Amino acid sequence: MYKREKKLHLSNYLLKIVLVVVFVVFNSCKSLYNEEYKKPQLVDAKPSKRVKKLHKNLFYIAKEGFAIGHQDDTSYGIGWKQADNPNSIKSDIYDVINDFPAVYGFDISRIELGNSDNIDGVPFDTMRSLIIDAYSKGGIITISWHTDNPFSDGDSWDKTPAVQDIIGNGKYVEKYDLWLEKVAAYLKTLKYKGKLIPIIFRPFHEMNGEWFWWGNPNCTSIEYIQLWRNTVYSLRDDYDLHNLMYVYSPNKLRPEDNYMEYYPGDNFVDIFGIDIYDFKDADEYMSSVVNDLKIVKEIATEKNKLYAFTETGLEAIPTDEWFTKVLYPNIENSGIAWILFWRNFTEVHHYVPYKEHMSEVDFKAFEKLPKTLFLKDVNNLKF
Repeated sequence: MYKREKKLHLSNYLLKIVLVVVFVVFNSCKSLYNEEYKKPQLVDAKPSKRVKKLHKNLFYIAKEGFAIGHQDDTSYGIGWKQADNPNSIKSDIYDVINDFPAVYGFDISRIELGNSDNIDGVPFDTMRSLIIDAYSKGGIITISWHTDNPFSDGDSWDKTPAVQDIIGNGKYVEKYDLWLEKVAAYLKTLKYKGKLIPIIFRPFHEMNGEWFWWGNPNCTSIEYIQLWRNTVYSLRDDYDLHNLMYVYSPNKLRPEDNYMEYYPGDNFVDIFGIDIYDFKDADEYMSSVVNDLKIVKEIATEKNKLYAFTETGLEAIPTDEWFTKVLYPNIENSGIAWILFWRNFTEVHHYVPYKEHMSEVDFKAFEKLPKTLFLKDVNNLKF
């Protein structure tokens, strides 16, 4: 009798544990999704919890405004490199507005070669530390990959056709697989408190331009799509990376361009994007921004996906009130989740102001506009 009661007691105890687990799981899912934010279709059927949370955050950020991003913001700036002062975190944007960007852009070019530094001279160890620091403060991480040409061993801008040789039965398929192994190995080191940091991954961008080996006219759209899909299969399935969201980001559309020509498919893209720069022609730039973001918005809305302004800027910012008068009015109600300004490399090649820059006052005014969300703003949002 005693044994029977003991077994019954144990059974009841185990049942309670199961019910508690079911309750926790149910309420966890329930709290993440709601009537407004429904469960999205992501590339990864087993995304990490941090990826799920990031996607939801981006969804609500887009309803409040747009997160402000900057490429290599804390890696280097005008007159400084973080690698030279590893014990401090510096930023040209912070120097101007006393706040950091909400989105931090990095590039892992040359990781595929096993190099210690990327194409811009940023040590990968430094990059890792900066990614962890940014994420720990509430920052959003996006990573691009200006990978070398696997056929010629030239850089990204070496337009020797190569895609056909790294897909199917191409002679450099194994070489590209080894490159992806190195990419995956590095991405797996990006952890905070023991868990992988969610990454917005943007490979093979601006494919409709004419300057990269992976783009027009150096490969067909069918070849490009296969390369993209193979990359996803490898990172997600072979290397078990479940902390990535994948961004499709063509360059500014010309009249003959079809935004979807190189689209890998709904099952292989999480976020739509577009890259548009102002080449000292504000009218043409504003027209492209309005037209192209309208197209991106329509497609993203139809497919129930997020979208962003994935690269932009005016080199050296010589135009008065560029941020407040040229840019902001044309993206204010665009619905983008974020905007990424390109890097500050030299006094000739930079895209956000630094201290005593002629656009410093304008950028401060830009920061105060209702839709611009920097790091403090994003951290203060309640979802």
